[in-house]
Amino acid sequence: MFGLFMLIGIVKKNGILQIDKTNELRREGAKRDAAILEANFTRLRPILMTTVMLMAAMIPIAMGQGPGASARASMAKVIIGGQALSLLLSLVVTPVVYAILDDLKLYLSKRFAGMTDFLIPAPEQP
Repeated sequence: MFGLFMLIGIVKKNGILQIDKTNELRREGAKRDAAILEANFTRLRPILMTTVMLMAAMIPIAMGQGPGASARASMAKVIIGGQALSLLLSLVVTPVVYAILDDLKLYLSKRFAGMTDFLIPAPEQP
């Protein structure tokens, strides 16, 4: 259970930092796709360092022998597999979902552009 909470925290942190960097680049005037690629490139090194460090640290625990080793080994194996999946989620799925949600926001803003007067009435003119 501890390993799962740790993995969720790492994936969440990586995703938040990627989205934050992408939004920062877009505020500076970069196009969406260029901002996504630049944010991924910028965050690649820290994500790889975290992933490789955790996987390398868990290998001896996963292969451990002795009393109580099976409980620790199962946690280490979950962390190793989860980190490999987290790398994929952070570098592929997060940017794709960001682009899809951005397209959806653009579509909905065009689709319901006339609804703003209905939802937020204009102030009355004196």
